[in-house]
Amino acid sequence: MRAARAEAEVPITPEAALRLWTDVSRWPSFVEGFARVVEIDPEWPAEGSRAIWESVPAGRGQVTEKVADGAPGRFATLVFEDRLAGRQTFRAIESEAGARVELTLEYTLTKYGPLGAVADVVFIRRALRDSLRRTITRFRVEAQDEAGLR
Repeated sequence: MRAARAEAEVPITPEAALRLWTDVSRWPSFVEGFARVVEIDPEWPAEGSRAIWESVPAGRGQVTEKVADGAPGRFATLVFEDRLAGRQTFRAIESEAGARVELTLEYTLTKYGPLGAVADVVFIRRALRDSLRRTITRFRVEAQDEAGLR
């Protein structure tokens, strides 16, 4: 599997960071390309529950996230979309600032055929990494709001 990753320091506790990350009503403010929720299981964010959402027109299309792991300090979903499938993991670890958060997407391309490896190295991995960075940067702003710093 290939992987893209981004991280940041946020001024809230790891527990508060995990609550913010799993609050689907807050996703429009920080998830890159998020447009709207299509469907969400009432049990969300319990293990096995699903959230289906759509991106903006030039984005990822319809994305399904199924909760795979909700251990303390970690929240992982299996991600399915038009061009890739994988596992997205959000981690929050206590730090001096509050928490260090890390977002990792381990993925397999599903639509690129034999040229997928080349496309991944040249274009896709960088685009995914940049998208994760923008998401984490926006998440940090939301965390600052949570902490009353903005």
